[in-house]
Amino acid sequence: MLHSKTTVTLHDIYRARQAIQGHVTRTPLIRSESLSKRFACDAWLKLETLQPTGAFKLRGATYAMSKLTAEQRAAGVVTCSTGNHGRAIAFAGNKLNVHTIICMSRLVPDNKVNAIRELGAEVRIIGESQDEAEVEVRRLVNEAGMIYLPPFDHPDIMAGQGTIGIEIFEDLPDVGMIFAGLSGGGLLGGIGIAAKTINPNVKIIGASMERGAAMIASLEAGKPVQVTEYESFADSLGGGIGLDNHVSMAAVKTVMDQAYLVTEAAIARAMVHFLEEEKMLVEGAAVIGVAAIEQHNLDVSGKKVVFIISGKNVAIDTFDRARTLPQSQI
Repeated sequence: MLHSKTTVTLHDIYRARQAIQGHVTRTPLIRSESLSKRFACDAWLKLETLQPTGAFKLRGATYAMSKLTAEQRAAGVVTCSTGNHGRAIAFAGNKLNVHTIICMSRLVPDNKVNAIRELGAEVRIIGESQDEAEVEVRRLVNEAGMIYLPPFDHPDIMAGQGTIGIEIFEDLPDVGMIFAGLSGGGLLGGIGIAAKTINPNVKIIGASMERGAAMIASLEAGKPVQVTEYESFADSLGGGIGLDNHVSMAAVKTVMDQAYLVTEAAIARAMVHFLEEEKMLVEGAAVIGVAAIEQHNLDVSGKKVVFIISGKNVAIDTFDRARTLPQSQI
């Protein structure tokens, strides 16, 4: 889907909030006693795991789909995804009776692929990376006239994700730091725009896996670059940002105060911590902020810290591997 707008404002995010109200869950912000004690801070968890699709992506997908014209809905929607965005598009498409095709690479876990099929979407497995899957998306747009709603690089997608930032400030007005997983930048960019507009002093911290962190590599290069994708406990953070990135990279560059890369072992330990201490089975991408604090010995003492617990759609065999990995690498 072509779009000329390349910036997102707090006003846009409030409009998104109004549009998705009643269609997505206003998720709770709960205090974590275990992390507050562990890091000597006031730690809070924004539970996007409680969305009907199990991840935050439903916000942006619902808003973007709601803005399609009748003609665009009839043409059908196509996207590429590492799983959660595809599931969100499929869910919204099912509700709106819009035909959807989700293109994914072979690295996407089977549990995410199957969940998308169960929602009635057509799934196409293409190549070894999200960039390769996107080639099929472009073909369907050019040859079949379908509407492309990308996972992150779209103002409506980012505005939808930014509604998380508004909710955080409603529940915790004096928040000092927000940790979010950093992939294509839709989540961190949207939250950061909302948060920094409300309070310019709040710190926005991104974290990504050590290998294949496309946004961090692109920021370092000063332009979008391709990276090799690898299997990761934080598989939701895989994929490129698009060499013609229009929206999300600029937003991340503007709002993010610091970014950290974390090892697979650190991600695994954080996943195990959440199951044992929080009784939550969540994705590696959801706990990557905790992993960053641990690995890099970040000082968050005395601060009000929010962690975006972005999704719970983790395969059991992935968690089983995470549970055994830390013991051998501590």
